[in-house]
Amino acid sequence: MPQFITAPAHVPIFGGKTIDEYVGRVTTGDTGVSIAYMVAPAGWSEPGKAEDFDEYTLVIKGVLRVDHEGGYTDVSAGQAIICRAGEHMRYESPEGAEYVAVCLPAFGNPLVHLDDDTASA
Repeated sequence: MPQFITAPAHVPIFGGKTIDEYVGRVTTGDTGVSIAYMVAPAGWSEPGKAEDFDEYTLVIKGVLRVDHEGGYTDVSAGQAIICRAGEHMRYESPEGAEYVAVCLPAFGNPLVHLDDDTASA
């Protein structure tokens, strides 16, 4: 029988960014995939990180800047980016951004290795 998700798990994090997880460890108990809608305010940034999962990100509104070893990539509304497991990167939103992230396997704090472990993802 299909599993109907009536509402996401709402997770506020540092800097005013919010995460609404629709599928994943918190909402559905899935460990193989997570699907979340993110809203990052203008000026938000996070510490650098290297994750133990692939993250597929589709920007819905605004611009998401992804800093990586080759420089940075600005991902605008209607564009997507894939960050592979083990790649070092950092997300920021100079203008603000709304985006959907799909993580394989599912996002989980033990799988995120932040440069600054005083912030929590």
